[in-house]
This record gives sequence, C-alpha cells and structure tokens, in this order.
Amino acid sequence: MAGWLRPLAGTLLLLEVAAAVSFLHHRYEEMVRALFRVQSECPYVTRIYSIGRSVEGRHLYVLEFSDYPGIHEPLEPEFKYVGNMHGNEVLGRELLLQLSEFLCEEYRRGSERVTRLLHDTRIHIMPSMNPDGYEVAANQGPDGIGYLTGRNNANGVDLNRNFPDLNTFMYYSGEISGPNHHIPLPDNWKSQVEPETLAVIQWIGSYNFVLSANLHGGAVVANYPYDKSQDQRFRSHRRTANTPTPDDKLFQKLAKTYSYAHGWMHRGWNCGDYFVDGITNGASWYSLSKGMQDFNYLYTNCFEITLELSCNKFPPKEDLERQWMANREALVAFIEEIHQGIKGMVTDENNNGIAGAVISVQGISHDVTSGEMGDYFRLLLPGTYTVTASAEGYQPQTVTATVGPAAPSLVSQTQDSSSSQGESSATCPQFLTKQPQLHQAVVLAPMSSVQLELLLQHGPPESRLCNPK
Repeated sequence: MAGWLRPLAGTLLLLEVAAAVSFLHHRYEEMVRALFRVQSECPYVTRIYSIGRSVEGRHLYVLEFSDYPGIHEPLEPEFKYVGNMHGNEVLGRELLLQLSEFLCEEYRRGSERVTRLLHDTRIHIMPSMNPDGYEVAANQGPDGIGYLTGRNNANGVDLNRNFPDLNTFMYYSGEISGPNHHIPLPDNWKSQVEPETLAVIQWIGSYNFVLSANLHGGAVVANYPYDKSQDQRFRSHRRTANTPTPDDKLFQKLAKTYSYAHGWMHRGWNCGDYFVDGITNGASWYSLSKGMQDFNYLYTNCFEITLELSCNKFPPKEDLERQWMANREALVAFIEEIHQGIKGMVTDENNNGIAGAVISVQGISHDVTSGEMGDYFRLLLPGTYTVTASAEGYQPQTVTATVGPAAPSLVSQTQDSSSSQGESSATCPQFLTKQPQLHQAVVLAPMSSVQLELLLQHGPPESRLCNPK
C-alpha cells in the first residue's frame, strides 16, 4: 500500500456524508462555505488556498485534491479547472462546486476510480475567477434582460481579453525560427493586467500545470487553441480562419474527450450553432486576442481548452441538476486525459533532478520544460516519438518512446555503448498501458502515461542516442 492514500481516521469513516452541495446559485459567501464544507468532509485529501484577491477584495479560492495536499510529488501531474471567468457565465461555477463534492463523496465511499485519480493526479479547482462580476450578474438573476451584465470585473475589463498577447510574438517568432514555448512576457505587462489576471499568471507560473480547462457559457462546444487568428485580415467576429497549434490533433482529441462524454455536446447542433463533433478551433469560430487558453499554451507547459457549457449564460436553478448529470462524466474523463503521453525525470550523473530542461518531440514544434524537481510531462497521442532532453551545460539525450495503446507492460531496453560510435549506454524504460476510455458510468479508467527517464551528462552539446530495438 506504499504510495497510496493515507487511510482516513476510523471515526471519520463512521460519519454520514454531509448534505451535498445544493443545486442552487451560490453567492460568494455561500460558495466559500461550500468549499470549506468539502474540505472539512475530506481533510486528508483536500486543501484550500487563495491565489489573490479581486478588485473588490474577494478571495480567489482554489480547492486542491491530492493524496498529499500542498505537496508536489515527483511524476504526479498538476491539473486545474477555472470557472466563472466571465461573471455572468455561471454554470461552470456551480459545476465545479458539484464536482468538488462529488470527488470527496466518491473518495469517502471507496470509489476505485476517484481514489486512483487522487493518488495519481493533483487537482486544483477554482470555481470563480471573477467573483465581483458574478455578484453583479446575480443581482440581476436568470430573468434579467442585460445579456452582458456582470461579464467583466469590477473595473469593467473582460478578463478573457486581458492576458499578455503572446500570440503576436509567437507568430513572428515562427517566421524567424525563434522560441516555440515559454514566450517571455513584455516588460510592462503588470501595468496592463487586472488583479484577477495577475493572480492567475502568478499562479500558473508557480505550479507546473499540465492540463486545464476554463468553463464558460453562451454556447455548447469544446474550444481549443489557437483563439487568435494568425492572419490579421481575419481578426473579427465576422471572418474566421483556422489557426492550429503544433499540437492540433492532440487538442482535438482532448476536446472530443469532453464533447463525447457530455450528454449532448458531441451532437453538434446546439444553441443555433453547428460544430462537427461538438468541438472547434477557437480562431475558426472567431478570433480572440489576449485570451487565457492561448496564454497557458505559450507561457507555460499547460494545455488548456475552453468549455462552453450552456446556451443560457445564467440558467435557472431548476436546470442545474440536469446540467450536472450531463457534465459529470465529462469533467472526470477530461482530468484523466492528463495521463496520456510521456513523463519522467531529467537527472544528472548523480541522480539530481535538472529543472528547466527542454523536452523536444521531433515533428512537433512546441517544447515543454522540466519542473523544479526535474520531472516533466508531455501530452501526446498514441504513436512512436523521438524525444530529446537538453539543458545548458549538459549533453542532450535523445530517446525513442512509444505511447500506447497496448496491454500494460514494462519494457527496458539498453544499448551497448560499443554498438555505435559516439553513442553512450542508456536505459529507456517505457511503461505502456491502454488509453483512458470514456464511460457514461463512473467506473475505473486505466491511466496511460509512458514513463521515460532521461539522464543528462555534463559536457559539450553532443547527442546521445538510445533506440529500443
């Protein structure tokens, strides 16, 4: 049982689960009480923290789920959900409160799926990024006539148009073969963003998030990067142009995971719009500048999509339970997608982790970097990839990795150092499992990360190759 969840105290197991989060619209104080109630129900696997305050001083609370809350465990990926970025788009806020209660209840009753998920994943849930805007929208309520009332923060700023514009730099950088990841922020960026945006930027810079979704309303579709069109002629709501990332097929897979696990998103026809498979490239729908999902992809290691979850931005409370049942499986299945790809440790000859090592995948012009402990995570579709790790002052290492689907197996291949001139001996472990499957019922879904350890040696930048036969 080593490495699994610490057992709950026996007295806690005898308690009845407290009343579930009600299907109603939670004002700020009610939302805070709901979060702390979940934390009190599952104290061993949850933690509440604030990433900052809104313009009007409300905390931006996050509820964390983990078998070791507050601690990043090596090789355990970080996931996040962000809701209510637009204050008047409220369904995401309520769904994340329901998800929090659901994860706690399922863990307490011994659900194998949720227990494994909390053991293998560190999950961060922020129900409301714009609590000030929500209070304005809630004062009007579901029956109000102001379609945009409460959308912006207390300063009247749309938070999903408030992140530094890294797309323009990226599009230009691609033309001159510049960096394709972790695009630097402009010198004056702090003076141009709102308190809520600043808090999120500092948050995602402090945690090595791997996968994320932000929850919106007003349509029903899973939207993936890029949001901003590369062609300036198409940067309006009336003209569109598909603008794919280097990870376009992967993003489509992530979006489909949600849409097909959702009650009706995958059908395509929703809210008077039609999207094939219930997904869309953001710029193909309409071009959006300074958005959060593009910023995540270009500034961090995180892959984020935007989930539009309801035609009605402020649905009546009578519709909340139906919406929860339509989204429950999708919310869990999407988290499980964080385990599709490769992960491992980048270490030196003394087995010390190397932070900031660049992990490159041949044929995909978007790199990720290792975290403070030297662990890295790279989401990938099934296939065979050539992966290179490099860091300043070290020789790079290149290995071949195969990502499932396959039956669970552990393969370790070692190449003789004398077999090829200039190649050193290296071990390339590959952990192959089946991909997570979509389920309409909440049942165990197997994980599928390939674990790939990368050893870097001090010296000049001379390639080292390890190819399993």
